[in-house]
Amino acid sequence: MAVPFRRTSKMKKRTRRTHFKLQVPGMVECPNCGEMKLSHRVCKACGTYKGNDVVSK
Repeated sequence: MAVPFRRTSKMKKRTRRTHFKLQVPGMVECPNCGEMKLSHRVCKACGTYKGNDVVSK
């Protein structure tokens, strides 16, 4: 089994881990009701998408 010759430094370890982070979903404000919703999706609060009623609430 391979064993590392040298210990990984703190800087190398941290620069490798800079990409391990949580991503926040792209949220936008609904133009109809003002609730926060996922972009390019039907609003869960009022059921509209691009100004049209898609789901009747």
